[in-house]
Amino acid sequence: MTYKLLKTLGGAVAATVISTVAAVAGPIDDRIAAGEPIRIGFSNIPIWGFPDENGDAKGFVNEIALGILAEMGHTEVETTVTEWGGLIPGLKANRYDMITGGLYILNSRCENIAFSEPIGSMGDAFLVPAGNPKNINNYKDVLNDDGSVLIMYSGANTVEASRKEGLTDAQMMQVPGPTETLAAMKAGRADAAALTYFEALYLADQSEGVFEVTDPAALPEWTKNWVGIGFRDEDSDFMAKFNAALAGYIGTEGMLNAVSEYGYTASHLPGDKSAEWVCGNR
Repeated sequence: MTYKLLKTLGGAVAATVISTVAAVAGPIDDRIAAGEPIRIGFSNIPIWGFPDENGDAKGFVNEIALGILAEMGHTEVETTVTEWGGLIPGLKANRYDMITGGLYILNSRCENIAFSEPIGSMGDAFLVPAGNPKNINNYKDVLNDDGSVLIMYSGANTVEASRKEGLTDAQMMQVPGPTETLAAMKAGRADAAALTYFEALYLADQSEGVFEVTDPAALPEWTKNWVGIGFRDEDSDFMAKFNAALAGYIGTEGMLNAVSEYGYTASHLPGDKSAEWVCGNR
């Protein structure tokens, strides 16, 4: 079961309904023409995308996506929280029209879905015990210590990165999300966690000094990534309109104010890299 949060932007109170997602609909434009809400799927990932205590979609990726849709005049949005590994399959199965929550634009993902132009550029980092007793700062440090285990989300970019750096399955532990990651680290089942820098900072803060965050610069330059909003290929016309609105919204004072509470600053803007370039280089 998934939690479906129906929200009308602009002040309406969100109503939370627990239901099974089974409806099949056409492309986004067909749904809009029929007066139906745009459906957004995201996972409960701190900072990036999460539901607050009222069920509203929060996190800087959701704020940006909803801001762009509002610029386009689309205010009827239905958001669904699901596991990270279910985002792309859910989009392809027509359960959602867009997926947010912090998806890096990766070549392997570009083969399955379409991405908007980037909305931000971010790096990764490791979460390690305070004092970093095993001196784990990058993938090679894990690789060179046969007894070390690195934990990560199933389906995350860090899974590909770990394998690219040569880690074996025995050195990799995959879990559904941040709650399981922190629990495994506290239980001593892993020596480090590979996360986005934002997530690592959040979990370190939640640990009250038990864990700390490594320097993102210690990871290879090619692990720097760009974030996009995911669409189905058949919604390319809508995505083109979304990209046009994105170009006029990204980096504006209004956009930066909307995401400032999450730590997103002008330093995280995507720069001049296009989704096409990122798909071909990441």
